Amino acid sequence: MVSKIDDSWLWHCRVAHINIHHLNHLVKKDLVIGLPKLNLEKNKLCEACQKGKQVKNCFQSKNVVSTSKPLELLHIDLFGPSKTMGFGGNYYVLVIIDDYSRFTWTLFLKTKSEAFDAFRKLAKVIQNEKGLNIVSLRSDHGGEFQNEYLKTFVKKMKFTIMFLPQEHLNKMVLWRGKIDPLKKVQEPF
Repeated sequence: MVSKIDDSWLWHCRVAHINIHHLNHLVKKDLVIGLPKLNLEKNKLCEACQKGKQVKNCFQSKNVVSTSKPLELLHIDLFGPSKTMGFGGNYYVLVIIDDYSRFTWTLFLKTKSEAFDAFRKLAKVIQNEKGLNIVSLRSDHGGEFQNEYLKTFVKKMKFTIMFLPQEHLNKMVLWRGKIDPLKKVQEPF
């Protein structure tokens, strides 16, 4: 036989680990049909809730910029396909982040195969605008950047490309790519 205490924690789990205060409120106001009259103790700790709130930090954040000028190192990644189609029929997003300035370029693409051409065009534009050359690229092991077209382009433009594990690049994109879409962004250099 299940005790009242076990039954109350069972209901806590059944309603998606709702806050104990909220669950007591549902019981008190009789807002859920079939929910028995229970009173959860606030001094207990749900193990699943505690594990769900823990954060695993894989990589230490560095507060020092490792580059000395813009376009010295670009982080690049392609996200997608997304479940919902964006404006213009886009399912993919190409994100490029300058390590020095943390400036982020976001290109929306319809297909994954457009990634190299989009990067090639943007690379030429930003190099011409800034009067600087890209020194190196950093990417994950995605197939969109491991092809003969990119190898030829890298040789022609005389920069290097490095491949990192996916989770490291995602962490950098999340950390460095925090932007407010409503805030007007000005180029930092």
